[in-house]
Amino acid sequence: MAAKITGILTPHMVPLDAEGRINESELRRYVDWLIEQGVHGLYPNGSTGEFVRFTADERRQIVKIVCEQTAGRVPVLAGAAEANARETILACEAYSGFGARAVAIVSPFYYRLSPESVYAYFREIALNSPIDVTLYNIPMFASPIDVPTIRRLAELERVVGIKDSSGDLAFMMRMIAGIRPYRPEFSFLTGWEAVLVPMLMVGADGGTHATSGVVPELTRQMYDLARSRQFEPAMTLQYRLLELFDAMLYSADFPEGFRAAVELRGFDMGRSRQPLSPTQQVNREKLQGLLRCILADFGYVAAPTEGCPSRGSELEPYRVNKIADEVLRELRKQGLV
Repeated sequence: MAAKITGILTPHMVPLDAEGRINESELRRYVDWLIEQGVHGLYPNGSTGEFVRFTADERRQIVKIVCEQTAGRVPVLAGAAEANARETILACEAYSGFGARAVAIVSPFYYRLSPESVYAYFREIALNSPIDVTLYNIPMFASPIDVPTIRRLAELERVVGIKDSSGDLAFMMRMIAGIRPYRPEFSFLTGWEAVLVPMLMVGADGGTHATSGVVPELTRQMYDLARSRQFEPAMTLQYRLLELFDAMLYSADFPEGFRAAVELRGFDMGRSRQPLSPTQQVNREKLQGLLRCILADFGYVAAPTEGCPSRGSELEPYRVNKIADEVLRELRKQGLV
């Protein structure tokens, strides 16, 4: 039986050259750096990796490069979402051949489908895939996967986990309560880093976070602290991460803010295939200045020579303790601690 998927897995961006082609050498360098900084796995072709902006052949090229460069050092969870079940199964076959540990498949998008149709879609893939499958629930972009459907799909041997990007703590708890008793090896991964530590506190096995492609050291530290039940320092870092996450997510169209931040860590990501207007280009420069100040606070980059403006006071310790206490109280009510 293959090892359970746990830890911080990075849904990384793909560097592009001046002509908008995949910059293979820079992608390989980025993969090495992420592994060296402590991430537990890599997740090519995720939402952060802008999979919809690449062709099917390019998506295969990306996974092949990542699997080659990883060379078994960490598992690769490859995004395999295509336009229909048949094409998705073909992608599963290709990624299995490249050496990926498993594939992540988003629920059908564009068409809003019923739970029964969502079940039928994943069942068809799971019964025909040569590689393990993790479900990907991202209701803001695709048909949602409800808990009863997840429980039915968890009965299929090939379905080994779920990445949930809803950020709903209660939803995560309901999934764990409904599935873990009979599938203890089933992986529960959160895709919303704003609540990484609370998700780990209620029993999640890890997360797939765009922010880990920018500050892999920090997300790994948060994971290690939470797993060792050092919740107070973990929550202190959670609040500090929140400022960076909000700045990257809400100050530009996703994932442009993350691209700007990765560049500050020393990588040439190139321009997105989504064109920017002149106004957006100016705003991006301003955003990068703010991100430099936030990253400088962590000691990851040098502060700008002109200094950084005040961004508000530090969170009071009692607020950090309060939210950790609330989560622990809920866990005790559920009999989980």
